[in-house]
Amino acid sequence: MKALLIADIQYDFLPGGSLEVPDSDKIIPVVNKLQHYFDLVVAVQDWHPANHKSFASNNAGKKPYDIIDLHGLQQKLWPDHCVQGTAGANFSRELNLNKAEVIFRKGTDPEIDSYSGFYDNGHLKSTGLADYLCGKKVSQVYLTGLAGDICVYLSGMDSLNEGFETFIIEDATKPLSQQDFQREMKTFIEKGGKLIRSNDIFS
Repeated sequence: MKALLIADIQYDFLPGGSLEVPDSDKIIPVVNKLQHYFDLVVAVQDWHPANHKSFASNNAGKKPYDIIDLHGLQQKLWPDHCVQGTAGANFSRELNLNKAEVIFRKGTDPEIDSYSGFYDNGHLKSTGLADYLCGKKVSQVYLTGLAGDICVYLSGMDSLNEGFETFIIEDATKPLSQQDFQREMKTFIEKGGKLIRSNDIFS
């Protein structure tokens, strides 16, 4: 079975959000259309407590995009975003989630960040996504959403490591940094991932 994974299409990552990904709203029509081509659709949602240590506001004297050591891991500090229960944490109203069978939330532990939909950044705890996909007899995972160079990329790498044939749909994701995304896609492909376009599926 093929699964479509939709990552973090939430207001704080959309235009006007606290951690805006450039042109991120442009992918929503593509993601909506893609869902009709998959039997299984799964959504991933960034869902931080207000005291999350990845927020610059929770680190005295630090500002967004500073780098700190957080329990032995290098951590980039972010503006407050996707705080549990806030409007910015909501999925876009333009995103059709009617086909989404389940939502996996990440970033809920204030002591460690979680970019991938599969694990936290230290690979200490699983979200349960891999087990869920295996239980559904999924063999192929197709990734969409935000941001392409962070959560989508790292979800893709974890998907490969879990043994799934993994695709990132290039025109159904947007990165914070296009330069980082291009570099990471080389790594993703070297590890066995495939970078495709939505038309490869529509056709």
